[in-house]
Amino acid sequence: MNILICPVCKNELFFENKTAKCENNHCFDLAKEGYVNLLSAHKSGDSTGDNKEMAKSRRDFLEKGFYSPLAAAVGNCIEKYTSVGDSVLDICCGEGYYTSYLAQKYDRDFYGFDLSRNMVRLAAKRRCGAKFFVANIASIPVKSGSVKLAFHLFAPFHSAEFSRVLCDDGVIVTAIPGSEHLFGLKKVLYDKPYYNDEKAPATENLELIDTIRVKDTIELDSKQDIKALFQMTPYYYHTPSEGMSRLDMLEKLTTEIEFVLLIYKKA
Repeated sequence: MNILICPVCKNELFFENKTAKCENNHCFDLAKEGYVNLLSAHKSGDSTGDNKEMAKSRRDFLEKGFYSPLAAAVGNCIEKYTSVGDSVLDICCGEGYYTSYLAQKYDRDFYGFDLSRNMVRLAAKRRCGAKFFVANIASIPVKSGSVKLAFHLFAPFHSAEFSRVLCDDGVIVTAIPGSEHLFGLKKVLYDKPYYNDEKAPATENLELIDTIRVKDTIELDSKQDIKALFQMTPYYYHTPSEGMSRLDMLEKLTTEIEFVLLIYKKA
């Protein structure tokens, strides 16, 4: 079952050959990689989100399995809350690591989208059977009530839109940083490293029904991996020069990873 809708008129999209089209003849071409760009016409998706270098760096880092405990925990949620053939939506999918990991293990109808075309292009190249598209999280081109499980890992939270796309018994799995997440990295970057507050996103449309904690330690043994991890964090945009200098000198890094999965249903 296709759950994608036209971003212009909100009617169902039909796929013919290499084009997605609605009954009002709004057309969207499939890229050679197989994804479709469903952003509004004046936004290409190339100038938004991570650039090509950062997208590839993130892909290479995740492919080494550093965050596989998080992927496995999301998989446990898929087992618990969905059945074969249900629709699963990866919100802000990045370069597709999590969807690809899960699509190899579960027989579900996977979809994934991101604002960055650079990211979605890499995701589609995985050929994991999921349908990838470029879209804005504030206006997801997906049928109302069509998603059984959505997962949303470290991205802006749009409660009303998330509630809209979920079916009545659907859930959304959101990840926030645990208190000690990347504390080893922060000890390098800051003179006074701080613990995360684990603050859940505010929502009036969704009800929290479960919380799952995922914790591990990772060891990075190359400057390339350390740089890739750093680029994936908000610290990349506001680290003092002294911290940057200390990071540049590192050959290895050991750090905690800690995620808190918040499971919501429709309120």
